[in-house]
Amino acid sequence: MFRKLKTFIAEVRTELAKATWPWDPKEKGFRRYKELADSTVVVIVAMVILGGYIAFFDLMLVNTVGWLTRP
Repeated sequence: MFRKLKTFIAEVRTELAKATWPWDPKEKGFRRYKELADSTVVVIVAMVILGGYIAFFDLMLVNTVGWLTRP
């Protein structure tokens, strides 16, 4: 059991060493995370735009179905 765990941890370390991280390790302070922060802002803006788009069309469909099914 411990052998499998040791193998798993070694494989995880190997894979993490291959990963590219979204910051430059030579930078200091907040500038180190500039790419990460920029990407986060892009994702949040995209979510707000998509949410507004879905809400608008949902409102339009609810009103259209309500208008069509009026007695």
